[in-house]
Amino acid sequence: MAKYKNKLTAAAFLLIVAGFAAGWFGFAGVKTAALVVATVLAGTPIFLKAVQSVRMRVFSIDVLVTIAVVGAVYLQEFTESSVVTFLFLFGDFLEARTLEKTRSSLRKLVDMAPQEATVVRDGDEVTVPVEEVVIGDRVIIRPGGKVPVDGSIVSGQADLSEAAVTGEAVPVGKALGDAVYSGTIVDNGYIEIVAEKVGDDTTFAKIIELVEEAQESKSKAEKFLDSFAAYYTPAIMVLAVLVFIVTRDLKLAITFLVIACPGALVIGAPVSSVAGIGNGAKHGVLIKGGEIMDTLSKVDTVVFDKTGTLTKGKPEVTDVKVFGKMNVEELLRLIGTAETISEHHLGRVIVKEAKARDLALGAEVENGEVVKGHGVRAVVDGVALVIGNRALLELAGVPLAGEAAEYAVEREKAGNMAVFAAVDGELAGIISIADQIRDDAREALAELRKNGVRKMIMLTGDNRHTAELVAAQLGMDEFVAEMLPEQKAAFVKRLKDEGRVVAMAGDGINDAPAIATADIGLAMGEGGTDISMETAGVVLMADKLGQLSHAYSLAKATIRNMKQNTAFAIGTAVVLLIGVLYGSVHLASGMFIHEASVVLVILNAMRLIRFGAGSRFWFRFGGKIAGGRAGGVEAVSR
Repeated sequence: MAKYKNKLTAAAFLLIVAGFAAGWFGFAGVKTAALVVATVLAGTPIFLKAVQSVRMRVFSIDVLVTIAVVGAVYLQEFTESSVVTFLFLFGDFLEARTLEKTRSSLRKLVDMAPQEATVVRDGDEVTVPVEEVVIGDRVIIRPGGKVPVDGSIVSGQADLSEAAVTGEAVPVGKALGDAVYSGTIVDNGYIEIVAEKVGDDTTFAKIIELVEEAQESKSKAEKFLDSFAAYYTPAIMVLAVLVFIVTRDLKLAITFLVIACPGALVIGAPVSSVAGIGNGAKHGVLIKGGEIMDTLSKVDTVVFDKTGTLTKGKPEVTDVKVFGKMNVEELLRLIGTAETISEHHLGRVIVKEAKARDLALGAEVENGEVVKGHGVRAVVDGVALVIGNRALLELAGVPLAGEAAEYAVEREKAGNMAVFAAVDGELAGIISIADQIRDDAREALAELRKNGVRKMIMLTGDNRHTAELVAAQLGMDEFVAEMLPEQKAAFVKRLKDEGRVVAMAGDGINDAPAIATADIGLAMGEGGTDISMETAGVVLMADKLGQLSHAYSLAKATIRNMKQNTAFAIGTAVVLLIGVLYGSVHLASGMFIHEASVVLVILNAMRLIRFGAGSRFWFRFGGKIAGGRAGGVEAVSR
């Protein structure tokens, strides 16, 4: 019956028009017959849904309308019965159409999913369904083609549009060794990649899954309204019976029943949530559900990891200083080989530098140990290595003094991170690594302050000198340096115990405990690890802090939109009920206003789809700017 609903709606409308025309020409019998048939046609799907609801012991709006229509037919008020059933179906049609638009971001994402891939097998190019691509396949993507899987470039170069993943419209240049993601499009150029993630494990597939789950997840307001409707509808039925008992006016009781339907009230919050989540997906921000949206809107304190969050996350080796007899290349070869066992970003930078110098890193790593938050220990080519921060040197009993100590402090004050390397118990070298602050960091932080964030804090495992320099440049309220992952989590917990609503932004495995502890976790998606993305409630796919300020503003706008819809729905219901009791609102007119209110709350929610595209002034919130800056506290970490 559902697939014929639109046709039944159209037929009912034509019959109602024909009936009124016949009545105008004096054919009363024809008018009655047309309106009766219209009532039956439009009322059938409503009646069937009502029966299903009763069987499931649910008092739905369809039950209320069915009772009202039966009563109107009993009173031979065929105009009311036909108009009410038509308006109910037509309103359902409009709801479906407008709700579909709010889900357009997800639909567009699904439509953008690649279907085929060109792979090289046995020396030949073969086009296969994307589901048949396996890890290790060599995949060819030509101009205009979609990247079917996640992988890294092994041949060629190209400009890729990553809008589907990051929300960024400007193509990004990619070359040998760069990572590419499923769903992105080769704007110009030619590349060959090795498949590293396929099927449901690709970034694009995870985005679709997260957005689908988020749009099904309900906010506290939605959950409350669902519970409210479960009690509200039966209560209205009881009140309608009381109205009839008191007034002995069946038509009034029926009108009361229809007018009190909680349609706009029940749908107002969900459609706002869906529209807000869809807007986020369109702008490369994955907000994992209505409850996350609600909490994000209340955040007053944001805690940032430094490297990869406030900075670009692409540090480079700026200097290698040797203390001892070993030359730079040999020391860097040993360190790079040992660091291959580490997932830490600094370790990856050292490995990258060693490879860039064409140093052979194929030696076996013996007794390799990653000391969480400090560095690594390993034996390479019979040489015992300790590589990490000051704390690891102390644990290993390696002295740091004199020229080496002075050099390290000098490099740190210049904004570098110092990685110490000891060989056979003696300090052998210091590797300086520097990172740059993100281009959009200052503007994004200013926007967050403007929209209501009162305090911003930077936590980092880096040295105090570098942390102080970055915090000063960004105007952070507070910073804490040389922290272990568990210390970051404890710091966030302390802020929550103080009554703050805390968001934690990070990108690495070491940030996952703090992200999980915070009220809201914010993960940098493109450069972040899978664990931080899974732990976080909000994922910024383009690694741009501007997306964070957009997400925060969007959350506030969405919750405000929910409140607007709820207030409008309640206000409309109160006015209509007063009108019914005073006799100025009748069944057909009341039903028309009721359905119009449903459509209006949906249209109001649909404004969120355009939020951030020239319409931000509709939703902008004021916020107090927090000031002041505290000094740093030293802990121990890499």
